[in-house]
Amino acid sequence: MTPDSTRPRPWLIAIALGIAAELLFLANLTIPGKPVFDEVYYTEAARTLARLNAPYNIEHPLLAKTFMAAGIVIFGDNPLGWRFFSTLAGAMVIMAVFALGWQLLGRIRPALYAALFVLMNFTVYIQARIAMLDGYMAAFVMVAIVTMIAAARAPAGRSRLWLIASAILLGLGVAAKWSAIPFVVFAALAMIALKRHDGGNRYFRGLSLSPALGLLGAVSIGTYFISFVPAFFYKYEPLTLATLIPFQFRILGQQLLPLPHHPYQSSWWTWPLDLRPIWYLYEPVDGVQRGILMLGNPAVMWGGLVAVAACFYAGIRDRVRPMLAIALLWAGSYGVWIVIPKKVGFFYYYYLPSIFLGLAIAAALERYAEPRFKFASEAGLALALALFAGFFPIISAAPLDGDQAFLRWMWFDSWR
Repeated sequence: MTPDSTRPRPWLIAIALGIAAELLFLANLTIPGKPVFDEVYYTEAARTLARLNAPYNIEHPLLAKTFMAAGIVIFGDNPLGWRFFSTLAGAMVIMAVFALGWQLLGRIRPALYAALFVLMNFTVYIQARIAMLDGYMAAFVMVAIVTMIAAARAPAGRSRLWLIASAILLGLGVAAKWSAIPFVVFAALAMIALKRHDGGNRYFRGLSLSPALGLLGAVSIGTYFISFVPAFFYKYEPLTLATLIPFQFRILGQQLLPLPHHPYQSSWWTWPLDLRPIWYLYEPVDGVQRGILMLGNPAVMWGGLVAVAACFYAGIRDRVRPMLAIALLWAGSYGVWIVIPKKVGFFYYYYLPSIFLGLAIAAALERYAEPRFKFASEAGLALALALFAGFFPIISAAPLDGDQAFLRWMWFDSWR
């Protein structure tokens, strides 16, 4: 056996995780056999886009709906067509979490646990099985972070290619949903901070700061606008080069419209505490009572908050930069919702921040718990897995034994 044959191959583990996640997400994907929650809007938008008919659902850009339209074209106008590409986006998230954990923590074991904690968090499972925009946005943003770190660490000559890849992915994230815009800003701020560190010779080697920032902006913006190409071929009201920019202001105008009160709306401070989930579905479907509760796994959601605090502590007190980076990723992705002028908020806005909790848990357990309890990570994962199995009936639209079955999972009145 050669020395190379015994080296860990992280990319093989990432692929295995992606395949396992995809199989989990695909199981019973066509149940329920009707649109649920916001699928009502996005499936209709995807049908319209598949026919290249006319603008529809113009409060959001096109890319995520283009994937849904592609699913309809490939698999038909049915649940598999609506949701298939969402499962791929979810699998991308799991693979990206592993890659990010490996990059930041430098070891396969905590990276693997980070990916598994994220997989066991209900939010990823649910969003990977529904035709909504957030899953696509999160997938592109997560892979963009991985490629940005690769750009920062790459030798001169390769850094530019990784930066271009990251900029493309960020542009695709924004093209899926505008809530990815802050990550373009975060990427630019990270470049500025890292280039100024050690005189700019250690990170983004071979790239000067101003041209690198210009490349990031130009490529991400260009990618975003390219995503509107299908709209140039509408039968009615097609876009043109002259109307492309004004159309962005139409999107903005729609985003700023006041929304009516919604029974599942919630405030930003409740999301990390898992206080106000959303019933995506609770009704008889396909001949039996079913439910899908958009809820976070309590072990990951609540344990993740403690872990984020531990990451901040390690990062600030002990200058453990990887743990500080994880804490900042969570804080940045969550903090934008505190300042974004949204009159009505929903728990699923916390989807992307909830992904970083798995990384925080894996890092904090390894640093603080495992020196005292060797199997702390295994115990934490076992708890998360037990809760995933326990709540599985109401996150997967499994058959329930009556319209009051939901009560057995209602730990708090606010979950009803």
